[in-house]
Amino acid sequence: MRYSNYPFKTRKDISSQEVSKSAIFLQKAGFFEKNLAGIYSTLPFGLNVSKKIENIIRKNLNKHGALELILNTLQDPKIWEKSGRFDDEVIDVWFKTELKNKTVLGLANTHEEPITDLVSKFLKSYKDLPIALYQFQTKLRNELRAKNGILRTREFVMKDLYTFNKDESSLDNIYEIYKQAYVDIFNELGVGNDTFITFASGGSFCKYSHEFQLLSETGEDTIYVDFDKKIAINKEVYNDEVINELGLDKNNLVERKSIEVANIFKLKTIYSEPLKCNFADEDNKNQFVYMGCYGIGIGRTLASIVEVHNDDNGIIWPKDIAPYQIHLVNIGENEFAESLYNELLDAGYEVLWDDRDVRPGVKFTDCDLIGNPLRVVVSSRLKESNQFELKYRNSSDVHILSKEELLSKIQDFYAN
Repeated sequence: MRYSNYPFKTRKDISSQEVSKSAIFLQKAGFFEKNLAGIYSTLPFGLNVSKKIENIIRKNLNKHGALELILNTLQDPKIWEKSGRFDDEVIDVWFKTELKNKTVLGLANTHEEPITDLVSKFLKSYKDLPIALYQFQTKLRNELRAKNGILRTREFVMKDLYTFNKDESSLDNIYEIYKQAYVDIFNELGVGNDTFITFASGGSFCKYSHEFQLLSETGEDTIYVDFDKKIAINKEVYNDEVINELGLDKNNLVERKSIEVANIFKLKTIYSEPLKCNFADEDNKNQFVYMGCYGIGIGRTLASIVEVHNDDNGIIWPKDIAPYQIHLVNIGENEFAESLYNELLDAGYEVLWDDRDVRPGVKFTDCDLIGNPLRVVVSSRLKESNQFELKYRNSSDVHILSKEELLSKIQDFYAN
């Protein structure tokens, strides 16, 4: 894409209320735009990154047999009343709307009840199990603590996966499969080394849930990390009993701040019973299905990655989720740059070409702020020797290369 065609250029004038690095950088660089507290528009750069995150998640769920669908946002109160959760005192973040005929509908903040109701209409036999269904869907929550840009918002896209199994043992097995899938997801997103499976309260569902916590000094959570075993305990459940039960040594646990980027938990039959989601077992006896729930917030994950992948100049995107693979900058020499631009496009690369008639310093500053992994510079001086400048966003080193060397370096970078 030619940057001159992008309407949402970099800027300096964002709200002074934004304090987190991700909120500042993502708005300055033209990824998101704030409309109201906790409500943001996703701009094309932000959508590019979001879709890449979604595709990594999708790939890692599909390979285990999960099926994608989309459930409705407008919610029938009757379904939720069966579990008692349409009451504002039970879930205090509901957005609700009243129709002209005075019918009240809810705007979905989560989907445990609707997915359970849906499956109950089709599930007949143990032979139909297991089932794994997921969606990428906009949730609406009247979050009173909306802050830190898209880290905590009132309107956001969540990937929520639900599994249905014939008994608790089967649930335990599939739960471990998708727990590992989450590990694979965060590794592929480029933050696996800083993301820890964290034991947290299971609430009314189970003894423990598992959070995926990304280490960050700007995080709201406090966890205690065993770096050798790659697990952690959330402060809310941190005590000697839990430490001993998990077989950990208190002396090896380090207190750190973190951001919760995902959570998974075993619902068991807490929703299948009130919503009558049952099946005939091998003895033709009715049994309630055992459920699991697995969530990842797309925007929250995106912002969390920015919180840990940045420097004073802007964002440093992991290569698999950057908005573009290559940021091409020309200093004069438009035709020479356009020739390379087209050649890179023909080779299948995603290229952002800053073709604007502005000072080189402006282009370099914007390049660092936007944060694409590779910067390629074309200039009159370099053209004389038919060379190009290559710089990796996470390094200060500059490489002067022939075209063949440049293309080889780019290919090697994206092959590994």
